[in-house]
Amino acid sequence: MRLHGLALMALFAFIGASLPTHAADSSPAPKPFSRDDARAIVAQSRRIVSPNGIEEVRQVDIGGIRQWISVRGNDRRNPILLYVHGGPGAAEMVESYGYQRPWEDFFTVVQWDQRGAGKTYASNPPEAMAPGMTIDGMVSDAEALIRHLMATYGKKKIFVLGHSWGSVVGVEIARRHPEWLHAYVGAGQIADMRHSEATGYQWALAQARAEGNQAAIRDLEALAPYPGPPGQLTIERISAQRTWVMHYGGLSWGRKDFRTFDDARKLSPDYGDAELASIDKGSLFSLEYLLPPLESVDFAKQTRFECPMFLFNGRHDYSTSHEVAARWFANVTAPVKEVFWFEDSAHMMMQEQPGRFLMHLVNDVRPLAVAAGDVPPAERAPTK
Repeated sequence: MRLHGLALMALFAFIGASLPTHAADSSPAPKPFSRDDARAIVAQSRRIVSPNGIEEVRQVDIGGIRQWISVRGNDRRNPILLYVHGGPGAAEMVESYGYQRPWEDFFTVVQWDQRGAGKTYASNPPEAMAPGMTIDGMVSDAEALIRHLMATYGKKKIFVLGHSWGSVVGVEIARRHPEWLHAYVGAGQIADMRHSEATGYQWALAQARAEGNQAAIRDLEALAPYPGPPGQLTIERISAQRTWVMHYGGLSWGRKDFRTFDDARKLSPDYGDAELASIDKGSLFSLEYLLPPLESVDFAKQTRFECPMFLFNGRHDYSTSHEVAARWFANVTAPVKEVFWFEDSAHMMMQEQPGRFLMHLVNDVRPLAVAAGDVPPAERAPTK
C-alpha cells in the first residue's frame, strides 16, 4: 500500500501522539496530579473557540456590590438565556460545567451568582450585601442585570430560566417586565411555599412509614405540625425535612443525598478552593435573610402573564412539590403556555435528564427567539 505525502504525515503525527515518550533517566519525577490539574483539563475541554463565541467570567456592579456572572456561547448572535439559581444562596455556576456545554450551541448562557451566593458572597462584606437581601431586593438585582445584558450584547429580549428559589425571582420578572422576555421557564417552580413544604413532608413521612425507617419517622414526627404556624419555618426545621425528602429521592430521583453534586463542584473550572469554601457560608447567610419572606410566597393570585410561560416539572420533585407547581400552572394564562414532565427526575432535572432538558429548550422554547429574529442570520426567516 502506498501513502501519499499528506496521508503519511498524518499517520506519523498519529503514531507520534500515540506512542509513549522515553525521557532520559535524569528527568525529574512527574508531579502528583492535583485538583487544579483536573480543573485545567475541564476548562480546556469546554473552551469556546468559535470566532463569534463568547467566554467570560467577570464582575458587574449591581445594587452597590460586586456580583459575578459567567457568559458563555458559541455564537453571541444566539439568544441570551439567564439562569437564576436556587437556594437561596445555591450558586449554580460552580456545577453548571457538567451539563451546560451543549446549551451553548443554541444560547448565550449567563450564570449569575446572586447577592449572598458563591463568588459574589466571597467578593463582598456581609454588611454591604445585607440591605438588598429581600425578595424585592433580589428582583431589583435581576432587573439591573437584565438591563446590563441587553445593553452590553445588543438584545431587545432574553430568556429567563428560574430554578427553585430562582423561580420566585423569575416569576416576578415575568410579571413586571414581560416586554423583556422571549419567555420565562420555571424549573422546580415554587408556587405556594407553605403548601409545597407540607406536601414534601407528608410524602417523606409516608415513605418512611412504608419502609419502617424508625430514624426517619422519629425525625419527621418531631417536626409535626410541619411547616407549622407562619414564622416557624426555621433553617433547622426545613433542613430536617429536606434530609429525608432527599433520602427518598425527592431532590434527585434514585439518589439519597447531595454528594454527587457536591463532589462535582470540586472540579469546577470557575471556582478556586477559597470560593468553594464560601458556598456553604453564603447559603446560610442567604437563608437567614430570605427564608422568612420565602415562606409566605404564594402565587395563587398571580396567574395572568403577558409573556410566554413554560414549566419544566420533575415527576418526583418533592423539594418544591411538582403537584403544587402543576396546579398553579394549570390556572396560568399566557400568550404561549406549556408544561413538560421529566418522568425520571426530581428537582435537578437539568442534571438528571440533561438531554431531555436541552431538547425542550431547543425545540420548544428557542423557536420564540427564532421567530423574533434573535438568532444568527442563517436561521432567520427571509424577509418578504
